[in-house]
Amino acid sequence: MDAVRGRLGEHSSAIRIFMARYTGPRARINRRFGMSVFIPGNAEERKPYIPGMHGPHLRRKVSDYSIGFLEKQKVRYMYGLTEKQFRIYFEAAKRKRGVTGTTFLRLLEMRLDSVIYNFGIARSRASARQFVTHGHIRVDGKRVNIPSYICRAGEVIEIAEKSSSRQIVVRNCEMNRARSVPAWMEFNSTLLRGVINREPERDEISQDINEQLIVEFYSR
Repeated sequence: MDAVRGRLGEHSSAIRIFMARYTGPRARINRRFGMSVFIPGNAEERKPYIPGMHGPHLRRKVSDYSIGFLEKQKVRYMYGLTEKQFRIYFEAAKRKRGVTGTTFLRLLEMRLDSVIYNFGIARSRASARQFVTHGHIRVDGKRVNIPSYICRAGEVIEIAEKSSSRQIVVRNCEMNRARSVPAWMEFNSTLLRGVINREPERDEISQDINEQLIVEFYSR
């Protein structure tokens, strides 16, 4: 992971474009993929056809390319990444030893905004990203306001001492208490402090993702 931090670290200009994210109608995207992409587990109206006036009657033959492209787009929306960022992460995963797809997803989960979301501090990754950029987060005692910061195992993430920061976190934790914290990390809702014990295993990352389709898409 250290080598990846060198490519994707907090000083990399390539990942400072995190504000360029999707801001269009989310319901259409959710219907396109048949799931709640932006807020996992959120109830959405699901119609058995794609969005658009011809959706109920349109019958398309879906190619292998389209299947891979749609899976890539779905994951990109889930993590709030630009096309350029997404490709940078994938290329970094290819250079590492191990299964490329699993390594790729692990990198996305180790982003600071994903870590904050998994702690239950934010309702979605988008709000977690905003929480980080507003300066509410400390990593090993230092202020970090870059959502794409790649966290390491052993790092301690805590909330800034500002009362406004802590009030937001307490409220969000109360709202998200039904959502469990993944086993590879832990969060103390009293101290408002979390720690990453290790990198996540594949079965600890969303099962709604078929990363092999993404690997095949970029291998064409």
